[in-house]
Amino acid sequence: MSSTHLAAMTQELVAVATGRLPADVVIRGGKVINVFTGEILNWDIAVKNGRIAMVGDVNHCIGPETKVIEASGFYLAPGFLDGHLHVESSMVTVTQFARAVLPHGTTTIFMDPHEIANVLGLEGVKLMVEEGRNLPLRVYATMPSCVPAAPGLEDAGATFGPEEVATAMQWENIIGLGEMMNFPGVLNGDEGVHGEIRVTLEAGKPVTGHYSLPDIEKGLPAYAAAGICCCHESTRAVDALARMRLGMYAMMREGSAWHDIHETVKSLTEHRIDARRAILVTDDTHPETLLSLGHLDHVVRRAINEGLNPVTAIQAVTLNTAECFGVAQDLGSIAPGRWADIVFLSDLASVKIEKVMVAGRIVAEKGKLTIELPSVNYPPQVKNSVRLKEPLKASHFQIPAPPGRDKVLVRVIRIIEASVLTRHTLVEMEAEDGYLKASPSRDIAKVAVVERHRATGTIALGFVQGFGLKAGAVASTVAHDSHNLLIVGVNEEDMALAGNTLATCGGGLVAVQDGQVLALLPLPVAGLMSDQPVEVVAGQVEEVLKAWRKLGCELVSPFMTMALLSLPVIPELRLTNRGLVDTLEFKFVPVVAE
Repeated sequence: MSSTHLAAMTQELVAVATGRLPADVVIRGGKVINVFTGEILNWDIAVKNGRIAMVGDVNHCIGPETKVIEASGFYLAPGFLDGHLHVESSMVTVTQFARAVLPHGTTTIFMDPHEIANVLGLEGVKLMVEEGRNLPLRVYATMPSCVPAAPGLEDAGATFGPEEVATAMQWENIIGLGEMMNFPGVLNGDEGVHGEIRVTLEAGKPVTGHYSLPDIEKGLPAYAAAGICCCHESTRAVDALARMRLGMYAMMREGSAWHDIHETVKSLTEHRIDARRAILVTDDTHPETLLSLGHLDHVVRRAINEGLNPVTAIQAVTLNTAECFGVAQDLGSIAPGRWADIVFLSDLASVKIEKVMVAGRIVAEKGKLTIELPSVNYPPQVKNSVRLKEPLKASHFQIPAPPGRDKVLVRVIRIIEASVLTRHTLVEMEAEDGYLKASPSRDIAKVAVVERHRATGTIALGFVQGFGLKAGAVASTVAHDSHNLLIVGVNEEDMALAGNTLATCGGGLVAVQDGQVLALLPLPVAGLMSDQPVEVVAGQVEEVLKAWRKLGCELVSPFMTMALLSLPVIPELRLTNRGLVDTLEFKFVPVVAE
């Protein structure tokens, strides 16, 4: 990624603009989308050392060695900027993510690496940031703010506070503070939470938000008063509108699991307001979505299809995002002094991308990357992050019934398809030989969370209803947000095999039946990501999904639903490695209810 500061290039750029030096590249004949004024202009563009020196009539900038790119028939947009996403959700590394999204016009990302932070701590954050420094994709990171998500209720691989945040604020390419999910801590004046906000603001960097309450009259203004500049948790038009009215940036998301654009974009299409506080983001995008629908180009297309003016939609992934993060002097527009990150569109309304340029160099054409990306070697500790105290056995998954009881009232996590919520239900179960067992006929499976960061040996057990498993077991080290080893199954031997399989390969997703591995997706980088291309990973995801089907599960997105079973900040009942958590009361509760 080109990183030369504008301050070092001013004389050279002016020399090109005045005709004293020739441009390296001239783009001629295109229709430039001016995101400052909302116009489409017949401008040519002169580029020197990756930055734009001149726009308009640039014939005087052409020398004998200048490369001239004909852009007749193309709309030229600034490279797209994703203001909020988690690369780990794509299940591929930063390098492979760049390979997947650059052809879709995404040239800059502002990632929140809080998944890897919960596994590897500061080392994990630094690993992803450093990997991004060598790529044509411009990779900025916000420092994760909530590690772990629920202190005292779970064990993650690291703990962050104001001291860690202050350290990261000194790193190059740490752009701000990651989504402040602990909005109760913000509103209640928690010293640790406000300490993190304080050191970020003192560093002159933005604090990004995550406010998911419906209270936009009192709670949201109070949250904004802490200096939080943006929020991606709007699900209604009124949510987005309220944020923009308060001077926040309303990040409207459309990812693999969250389809919010249909409602949130109405804040723009149904109200005559200035749209400069609107940003379009992806948040979480899975491999199959990247292959079938695209990345930010898909989000822009969705907004246009919902009635948003195409130029306004382009502004929401370019200039607005750049201004939010304080990088508009470098990115987000086609204007003198900015990096020549340019998307060539053959059709504006359908967002049909033909070429992508980064720093004056074509990096993708017709949906394919046209340059080689550097190879990356990950240190052993990154690929050996699943640390168990001992190999798992079937006995680890036995749940004793109270002595002398044949029937027992049990707490069960009941999942809701296509929802992040669960229900806290009470179910009567019969004891067998002194133990409580899974009941496939009633769609009740066992669920286990095994601590995998420090080999403490802590394991918590419970029951879950709704997956439809008739046999076998599934396991995952993608288990938000602490990413311990999560296992669901109706056969205790298979549950042990599933867990041990992931411990051996460094993490991932696996499905097991009758002592045989049906499908395996290895995610050896922190147990979260594969270093294989997104096409390979998508194929492996599909094989695991087929295995889920064979085991009886018909859910549309069982991976995401399962991964949220261990997140103790979403209602109503969750399981962490420390135990069963009532997330309405934020307290541990026993599996046996009486």
